[in-house]
Amino acid sequence: MLTIYELRELVKLLEQTDVESFEVKNEDSRLSIKRRLGEQPVVVQAPVTPAKLAVVTPIAPPKAEKPVQAAPSATPVQPPASQVEDTENLYKITSPMVGTFYAAPAVDAAPYVSVHDQVQPTTIVCIVEAMKLFNEIEAEVKGEIVQILVENGQLVDQGQPLFLVKRV
Repeated sequence: MLTIYELRELVKLLEQTDVESFEVKNEDSRLSIKRRLGEQPVVVQAPVTPAKLAVVTPIAPPKAEKPVQAAPSATPVQPPASQVEDTENLYKITSPMVGTFYAAPAVDAAPYVSVHDQVQPTTIVCIVEAMKLFNEIEAEVKGEIVQILVENGQLVDQGQPLFLVKRV
């Protein structure tokens, strides 16, 4: 069936047309989108057979029901303009999905990284929670964290920059 990103794009495309309903079927599921023109679309998806779903094991979620409060060093740091080099020359670690940004693995834990920390390509820099799955995000480059661009508990979009890294 469609991924959440494909579904979101489909809804956006339909909002730009006069189409009132849209339906997709396959052997295990059915997706039907119906709306009244001038109103927000309503999305209804029939259940999918559990045997056909991929099993994904989430990492341990933060222990709090409410948004996680970041440790003081995990909040976005806005260094003076003289300290931040031209952002065109910095590597941007971006969110691979829509979700909630978490700087630490738990409420009482230290953040994964802070400004001036050295990272390797496999260094985990944060978690992005999407649909109750906690996805560890890796740096993907060797370098130094120059700036943290989002706050702990903030909703992020797919492709949104999270960190700026000076490559070494």
